[in-house]
Amino acid sequence: MADLPHILIVDDSRVVRVSLIHHLKANYEVREECDGEAAWQTLVVDHSIKAVISDLQMPKLNGYELLERLRTSKLRRLQQLPFILVSGEETEEERLKAKALGVSDFVTKGAGGAELLTRLNNLLSLTRAQENIEADRERLVQDPVSGLFTRKYLEMQMAQALSHATRHGVDVSAMVLGFDDFDGLCQRFGLQVAEEICNRFAKMLAGKMRHEDSLGHFGQGQFAIVSPGTAPAFCATFSERVREAVEMAKLTISGQTVALTVSIGLASMPTDPLASAAALLDLAGERMRRAMGEGGNRTESGGVLPATRPISINHALELLAANRFEPVVPHLPALGERLMPLLRLMEKELGLALPLAEIERLLSERKSHKN
Repeated sequence: MADLPHILIVDDSRVVRVSLIHHLKANYEVREECDGEAAWQTLVVDHSIKAVISDLQMPKLNGYELLERLRTSKLRRLQQLPFILVSGEETEEERLKAKALGVSDFVTKGAGGAELLTRLNNLLSLTRAQENIEADRERLVQDPVSGLFTRKYLEMQMAQALSHATRHGVDVSAMVLGFDDFDGLCQRFGLQVAEEICNRFAKMLAGKMRHEDSLGHFGQGQFAIVSPGTAPAFCATFSERVREAVEMAKLTISGQTVALTVSIGLASMPTDPLASAAALLDLAGERMRRAMGEGGNRTESGGVLPATRPISINHALELLAANRFEPVVPHLPALGERLMPLLRLMEKELGLALPLAEIERLLSERKSHKN
């Protein structure tokens, strides 16, 4: 009996309840209540009930009122619960009222057991089909563990972005990033821990993105970002910032310090002339794998150079602390200008003889040469 679907029968007549149970007991496990208020309390606490068969005229809470409570409930399972109204001599107006409130079906009092079973079975089959459709849609859109978009949904987002870009003449960029030596990370800590590390990083990354960008899974230890309206050079700049941030991160797992790096592949349209959204994501993924094959911890953009953006003094110091001097060098003139007031104050307060004029001249020459 425990494996049978659970049904609730609500009727103030014991004779009617016994008759309905007789028709249903071979196929369903039946609970019974004698008034609408008791039925409501049962439905709130008993999540196993799959359908309700209710009389219309009952004490405390009639069939209309019970149905209205279900359909206006904050609980989704109650809003969608199949509800069969056992009708007697109700008028057409009363039937229309029940339909307006969201009744699922009617069964005439005295109807045979075959008709009742048929209507109930059909309703539950329809409910299961709808639940399966919704579950499939949720799996298509969102990964149940990480909460991120699935790859299939990203392809749909990319297709929409490409359609918009074609009409308005703007760029669409895709970025696919993967953790280098993800298999080695799994061997050291297990797949579950490795995926948790990656998902934690991805959630952090989601907080740095624009609202119009979409982040989702691409493969194990791999993620993709669809970025409508973003020029390739700016996408390349963002990818480098992400790559450097991962490289400089200090992560401790089970007392072990873990050095993580990512490889990133970029693709964009119309820079890369491709036929579909899936092809654009695939190209970005192919470039990511190429970056991994060339040693990892790099970005493969198909020749697109990052757009130069100023970096903060704090970011420059972080890079230097990580022995990464090369990314700081192009920004020396701007950083020097911002530090000059501090150097003048140090010279004055500490009585130093700093060659400030010479520093300014060299920074100016560097800036002019760069321009």
